[in-house]
Amino acid sequence: MPFTSKRAPLKLAEEDRPWLEQIAHSRSESAARVQRAQILLRYALGETVSAMAAALHTNRPKVERCISKALALGVRAALQDLPGRGRRPSIPAEAKAWVISLACQKPKELGYAQELWTTRLLAKHVRKWSRQAGHPSLQHLGRGTVSKILAEHPIRPHKIRYYLERRDPDFDAKMAQVLHVYKQVELWRNAGLPRDMVAVLSYDEKPGIQALGHTAPDLPPVPGQHATVGRDYEYERYGVLSLLCGIDLLNGEVLGLVRERHRSAEFIEFLQMADSHYTAGARIRMVLDNHSAHISKETMAYLATRPNRFVYVHTPKHGSWLNLVETLFGKMARTFLRGMRVQNWQELKTRILRGIAEINEAQVVHRWSNFTALENRP
Repeated sequence: MPFTSKRAPLKLAEEDRPWLEQIAHSRSESAARVQRAQILLRYALGETVSAMAAALHTNRPKVERCISKALALGVRAALQDLPGRGRRPSIPAEAKAWVISLACQKPKELGYAQELWTTRLLAKHVRKWSRQAGHPSLQHLGRGTVSKILAEHPIRPHKIRYYLERRDPDFDAKMAQVLHVYKQVELWRNAGLPRDMVAVLSYDEKPGIQALGHTAPDLPPVPGQHATVGRDYEYERYGVLSLLCGIDLLNGEVLGLVRERHRSAEFIEFLQMADSHYTAGARIRMVLDNHSAHISKETMAYLATRPNRFVYVHTPKHGSWLNLVETLFGKMARTFLRGMRVQNWQELKTRILRGIAEINEAQVVHRWSNFTALENRP
C-alpha cells in the first residue's frame, strides 16, 4: 500500500507561483531563498519530502520546516528567517546608540586635543567610560567593532566635507540678477550689438600671488635618465602681489592691473583704466563681489565724477562661484602661474602682464551655460 502524507497540501495563489519561479531561477537572490522557493514549488506539485531532499541535495528536516512554515504563516513568510534566530548580539542597541552619540560630538568637547575622532581614540574613550555610562558590554570594545557600529548608520567622524553657508538673505534675488546679465550678454552677442553702446565686465581680485625664487637652479629633463624637471625643495620669498582683473564678457578681452595691494586706490585705478579703454558713450556694467573697496567713500566719490558710466551688479555673499572671472583665475593657476619661479617681485609682475597679453592674443569668450535657476524662477 503506497504511503499517504497526512500533511495538508499547499495551494499557491495566482500571484505566488510566478513570484516563486522567479526566485527559484534567480542568480542574485540568496541560496537559502532560492532553495526554499524550489521546495515550495515542488511540494505544490505533489512531490514527496524524501524526493525533494534528494533532488535538492539537502535533508528531510530542512524541507519539512520550510513546508510547515509555509502552511502556518504563508508562502511569503516561508522564504524569510523567523525572528530571534542566531546568536543574540553581545552589544545591545542602547550601547551602540551611545557610541554613535559620542561619534557625533567632537573629541575636543570631551577634553581631548584632537579635532576629529579616530577609531582608536573613540574605542579608548568608550572603554574608559562605558561602565560609568551604564554599558558594561563595551568594556573590551576594539577598533574593528567601532568601525562596524559606525558603518551601520553610516557615520564617518574622521572625515570632513566642506560646505558654503548661504549668509545672504537675498541670495536668490542677487543670483537671478547676475544670471540676467549673462543672459543679456548672450542676446547682445548674437544680435551683434555695437561695441560703443555697452560693455560688461566680470571683475574680481586675485590677492596673495607669491613671488618665489630659486635657491638652486632647476635641472632640465634628460632623456632616458630624468623624465621631469628637477627642483630644489627650498625657495625664497620676495613678497606677494594682487591681480585686479576683469573679463569683457562680449569678446573675451582681459583687463588686468598688478599691484602690491588691492585697496580703494588700486580699485579706482582699475576703474580709470576701464574708463579710458571703452568708448565714452558706452555704459560699463560690472559683475563684482561685495569687497569694501568697491563701495568705499573714495570709490563712491570717483564714481560720482563719472555719472551713468559704471553700473554695479553684485554677486551674493559667499557666491563668488557666480562670477565668471573665477574661471579665468583657475586657468591662470593651471597655466603660466603654475610652478613659477622669479628673481624678484618686479619679474613676477612682468610675467603676469605678459600672460594676460598672451591670453588676449587668442581671446576666449567666457559663457554661463546653466540658466536653470533663472528659468525656474516664477
